[in-house]
Amino acid sequence: MELKSTRDAYGDALLKLGDNPKVVVLDADLSASTQTSKFGAKYQSRFINVGCAEQNLMGVAAGLAIAGKIPFASTYAIFSMRAWEQIRNTIAHDSLSVKIAVSHAGLTNGPDGASHQSLEDIALMRVIPNMSVIVPCDAVETASAIISETSRKGPAYIRLNRSKTPVIFDDNYNFKFGEAIKLTEGDDLAIFTTGTMVHKALEVSEILKKEKITARVINIHTIKPLDEKAIIKTAQETGAVISVEEHSIFGGLGGAIAEVLAEHYPVPMKIIGIRDLFGESGEYDELLEKFGLTAMNIVTSAREILRRKK
Repeated sequence: MELKSTRDAYGDALLKLGDNPKVVVLDADLSASTQTSKFGAKYQSRFINVGCAEQNLMGVAAGLAIAGKIPFASTYAIFSMRAWEQIRNTIAHDSLSVKIAVSHAGLTNGPDGASHQSLEDIALMRVIPNMSVIVPCDAVETASAIISETSRKGPAYIRLNRSKTPVIFDDNYNFKFGEAIKLTEGDDLAIFTTGTMVHKALEVSEILKKEKITARVINIHTIKPLDEKAIIKTAQETGAVISVEEHSIFGGLGGAIAEVLAEHYPVPMKIIGIRDLFGESGEYDELLEKFGLTAMNIVTSAREILRRKK
């Protein structure tokens, strides 16, 4: 299976957008890591490095959006949190079309440790009015989402990863904002997942199949606005739900789904993610093992949720 990081796909997608004179790319002195350097090398007049000044990054991006440009503002996911107030009050309050594309999200920035690992960012962005939250599952979905966002009005937080992960979709894939994607059929339970955990959920589905358990895997690439109809329909048809994400169990995908189901169609549910902990230094696969984000841990949860369903 081909492996490619979503940050690499982001850099490649920006190059494809370079012919659009409205596209402007901004970075906070991390362009080699965020892959915006690819755009900067070819389109120097539309590339702005603001330095280590994330609040300024968001302010300049907001000004460019007001001027009719389509700014992509990039840094590490954790550093974007330094500018939460500017994102809220300057970008989202006026629903400016700033695309905040952040890399090194979740545990994928393993060796750099807790200070560089964002496990709370989805919650912080999801709570802001007007802000959309997009978490692509692979390189193909990333590229399609980035290109799609140039024609959609309003701000977006696009969460990307550092580590190379499996490519799930082929080149014919077409990103559809706000629409959940059913990747596997199944009536015994549903696995709602996003980003780096989508390929884990697909692996889980195959393992469970050997136990005569059918798991419906749903890719929630747009966490806000959430595809509530798809979530409710899936819960009605399966009767048991697991959510899996590389994020805190509080306020992320699992929290969003639980809010919908609690109001419309409660079913047994298990939220799998980081359980109220900071990250730590380590190789990516080691951290996934430590924090329980492995296929076998999800399989164990699937068996548990089926017992509760019965």
